[in-house]
Amino acid sequence: MHPRLLRTFLAVARHRSVTRAAEEVHLAQSSVSDQIQSLEAELGTSLFTRAKPGLELTPAGEVLRSYAEDILALADEARAAVQAAAGRMAGMLTIGALETIAAATLPQWLSGFRDGHPDIDLRMRVAGSGELLRMLEDGRIDITFCFDRGSLDERFARRIVAMEPLVLVAPPGSPPGAVSADLAGLAVIGFVATEPGCVYRHMLDTAFVEAGIAAPKPAAEVGSIQAIARLVAAGTGVALVPRLAVGDALDRGEIAELPWPGSVRSAALAAIWRRRRVQPPALKLLLAALDDGFAPIRSAGGRPRHAAPSPS
Repeated sequence: MHPRLLRTFLAVARHRSVTRAAEEVHLAQSSVSDQIQSLEAELGTSLFTRAKPGLELTPAGEVLRSYAEDILALADEARAAVQAAAGRMAGMLTIGALETIAAATLPQWLSGFRDGHPDIDLRMRVAGSGELLRMLEDGRIDITFCFDRGSLDERFARRIVAMEPLVLVAPPGSPPGAVSADLAGLAVIGFVATEPGCVYRHMLDTAFVEAGIAAPKPAAEVGSIQAIARLVAAGTGVALVPRLAVGDALDRGEIAELPWPGSVRSAALAAIWRRRRVQPPALKLLLAALDDGFAPIRSAGGRPRHAAPSPS
């Protein structure tokens, strides 16, 4: 089973569509279909069936998926080990990040890393936290930066690289007493939030659940932090977000910051990567750069602290 065929197979399994899989692997649809047929002929069984929602894996296809992921991961490890033995530090790194982190936090740090390692090519993928972990799992990215939700697949390693303050934002000109000073009072106020499953929504819901209070029903659900800031500025409601996501809007006076009464005052920004016996040389250099200092790491009380490294 050639790795090329396995990568195409996994792309079709993820998207349940030959068309979307072809876009991911940069092949014509006919080539994707030919590769799947070649793999089915080699294995002597069908791997997909057609259903109303799209292509579905057969029982044989489900079995192959886990083996294909392991085979490709082992191939990546072998390539990394050979490169390391040959002393090759050049390479390409594909980095994933939430939109706000990609825009507000990573550019300056990655620019410094690139200056120190001009032989490493960098690519950036921006997506939601769930999609980023899926991309990391199937090898489409090497490392991702997103806010930590606490639980993590054992296949991944994690390092906290910064603590970002959470802020309660309201329409401009809102006085400090414009909203309730406790969570019980805030629970009946309209919040502008991202959709369920997003890490930002998780932060909001968790703050109320940990206080034993039902999370507020959103006044609006939107797909981006920029949209949240605009809706808050227009008076749709208030929002709880990391400061880095709305720092520019606060500086311009488009929204106002109000006291947040929740016990959780900050969100952990984490770097997450897949555990391997041998990490690619370029990723090892990036992880070493994290040790040298990604950003000032502070506790919720504002005093500097150091992040404990995770095993690779």
